[in-house]
Amino acid sequence: MAREYSGLQMHHQLEAKRKRLTWILGVSALCILFYVLGAWQTTPSSQYDVYTRVGCDNNSATSDSNGSNQSLTNLDFASHHQVALDSSKTISQFPPCDMAYSEYTPCQDKVRGRKFDRDMMKYRERHCPTKQEMLLCLIPAPPKYKTPFKWPQSRDYAWYDNIPHKELSIEKAVQNWIQVEGDRFRFPGGGTMFPRGADAYIDDIGELIPLTDGNIRTAVDTGCGVASFGAYLLKRNILTMSFAPRDTHEAQVQFALERGVPAMIGIIGSMRLPYPARAFDLAHCSRCLIPWQNNEGLYLMEVDRILRPGGYWILSGPPINWKKYWRGWERTKEDLKQEQDAIENVARRLCWKKVTENNDLAIWQKPINHVGCVKEVMCKSEDPDTAWYRSLEACITPVPQVLSSDEVAGGELLKWPERAFSVPPRLSRGSVPGLGVDRFIEDNEQWKDKIAHYNRIIAPLRSGRYRNIMDMNAYLGGFAAAVAKYPVWVMNVIPAHIDYDTLGVIYERGLIGTYQDWCEAFSTYPRTYDLIHASGLFTLYQHRCDITYILLEMDRILRPEGSVIFRDTVELLVKIKSITDGMRWKSHIVDHESGPFNPEKILVAVKTYWTGEATKRKPK
Repeated sequence: MAREYSGLQMHHQLEAKRKRLTWILGVSALCILFYVLGAWQTTPSSQYDVYTRVGCDNNSATSDSNGSNQSLTNLDFASHHQVALDSSKTISQFPPCDMAYSEYTPCQDKVRGRKFDRDMMKYRERHCPTKQEMLLCLIPAPPKYKTPFKWPQSRDYAWYDNIPHKELSIEKAVQNWIQVEGDRFRFPGGGTMFPRGADAYIDDIGELIPLTDGNIRTAVDTGCGVASFGAYLLKRNILTMSFAPRDTHEAQVQFALERGVPAMIGIIGSMRLPYPARAFDLAHCSRCLIPWQNNEGLYLMEVDRILRPGGYWILSGPPINWKKYWRGWERTKEDLKQEQDAIENVARRLCWKKVTENNDLAIWQKPINHVGCVKEVMCKSEDPDTAWYRSLEACITPVPQVLSSDEVAGGELLKWPERAFSVPPRLSRGSVPGLGVDRFIEDNEQWKDKIAHYNRIIAPLRSGRYRNIMDMNAYLGGFAAAVAKYPVWVMNVIPAHIDYDTLGVIYERGLIGTYQDWCEAFSTYPRTYDLIHASGLFTLYQHRCDITYILLEMDRILRPEGSVIFRDTVELLVKIKSITDGMRWKSHIVDHESGPFNPEKILVAVKTYWTGEATKRKPK
């Protein structure tokens, strides 16, 4: 009996083992089957190159910085992340605006400007539309719009169809600003005070102050015309912020940006310029028509605020060399002499030293510190960098304290290009709360990986496809510094209401930028940037204003077939993509450069090519 029971028990044990093994194998087979099915379903049937132009071949792979091909998978989060922002519009497809808006500049609209006081040029300052006046349509390109010339050819040529305005070629014909040659404009490099060309004019300046040793890197050109001064300073490694108002000289700033030269719409009026204190190594005015001597020298005091200690101010045109030109300027000798005496007096009050007056040029230099300057005329405001909608003050902006008369206030800067990656004095001295040297070094290292990743997911930055780049939330300027070796320039933007102000740090690195509230339009013409970078911007603004209008503003300033890189949370990127899909953009989400486990993702987008129709009627 015992043996029979033992054999039966063994039989049951073997049967149980077979069942368990069968169950394990069955479950394993099902797991493998569902894994294969899932992988097959999530593999796109055809990847597209979002940057492919009409008529070009589609590629499913992009090249890295070494030229090797790497396949990039588009990530689809649409069915998993349904986020609704209360303030966002829910328009599925945005219509084109009327062609009358083709060159619309919302905050420098000439019709709206006429409602404001002409005193101190207030009517030409920023006056933005109310929310009810803001457009919910896409600004059209001119009917025959062409891709602009690549740099450096763009410095000298632009397509007529892109900016169909001949006014300057007629009005400034003698001064050689711009000429029409068939289907294009040519920029000979001339200017009102440099008929021999900007290159020769700059050489004349170089005989008086050092321009090519790396000490002078950032410049500002007030009343820039078509920015030939800034265009020819670039070959001397000097980066110039050129600005001019939207006035009777139609489209001068638009021409500058079409040439691939940094520029903004702007004016010295009743408000501070949107730049931090101690930003520029050099300031320039060539017959810029700014009444420097008026209002107790208020405008020169603003130049002094943005000029770095030891920086230069260059003036050519009235009243300089008035003894030679007074008849041509149709003014009396007495009037011109009085104007120059008044300017000289303001310069002395600012403690500036007159370096030279040579033929048509006069040059002053700001002191390296305020030791020995008159203290009672100093401004009492706490933050000299505050510049967004801040009224001008008739006082001298103080510079940081020094321990000796030969010390540079705020710290001495290295020469360019070492300046780009050396620790800026504002950080080394703890002038920006919450940001220190370690964060600066870490940010520089991170940008090496970011740029390598960007060169895989968009056309390589060195390729010449991009020239004008905007960084909408520039932080420490790491993006601009990392691409300084490429044939591009970057407009670094610091949001006006951010907790930390780093624009002064960016300028100390030898880069340029501006303050901006992205709930309003930027001071530029439509179609002026090739690439826009927006990192964390929508996290910053999602509760401040309607992000739809921010995206429409990006569309306005982006050139046809221009590219955008968004970095943000998946939820926000999904929302952004849902809006831009209705703006004639193509886009896809890709992983962070560190891999798929990073919660931050990247949305890569391109504005497709389309133009408006030739018919035009006046806007209501």
